[in-house]
Amino acid sequence: MNTGMRAPWLRWGLVALAQIALIAVPLADRWSVHLSGTEVTLALRPVDPRDLLRGDYVILNPEIGRIARADITDTELDLSVGDAVWTVVAPDDDGIWRARDLLRVRPEDGRVAIAGRVERLRGLLDVDVTHGLDAFFVPEGEGLAIENLPRDELTLIVAVAQDGRSAPLRLVHDGQVLLRDTAF
Repeated sequence: MNTGMRAPWLRWGLVALAQIALIAVPLADRWSVHLSGTEVTLALRPVDPRDLLRGDYVILNPEIGRIARADITDTELDLSVGDAVWTVVAPDDDGIWRARDLLRVRPEDGRVAIAGRVERLRGLLDVDVTHGLDAFFVPEGEGLAIENLPRDELTLIVAVAQDGRSAPLRLVHDGQVLLRDTAF
């Protein structure tokens, strides 16, 4: 076989491998968080159940997305929009994990911390942080039903890896699993 004939096949093979890698790497990352992450239950406030282009989903507004400056132990913490931060969470008496601190570096003392970015500064009162846990896709036609559930009865169980990456696992209403997210 002529080496000139092999070159196109080799190039197409490399292109195909690159495309497979572009799909596989994010899935493998998400799968690793699902397998090795600590399960954390977060309180939610759903917002809007529909996007005409993408179908039904529930926009989630985790309570850990707004952190009171009074809860930040480093009173001199200087933050700007877009800064990488870690929200330290710990369970309350009901097993709901709540924001306990906000750090510029990942804690090394074993506390569970979710990586995020400063989204907005609300003066001297609050800091809005996005953690990438803001939407949960649902089967068509179920978004509105979930949106109408009592908000204080909804929780999101997420997996949190040691490095702060997080991924949703289950959407729960009053102790009953409504939806499960899989790594794939």
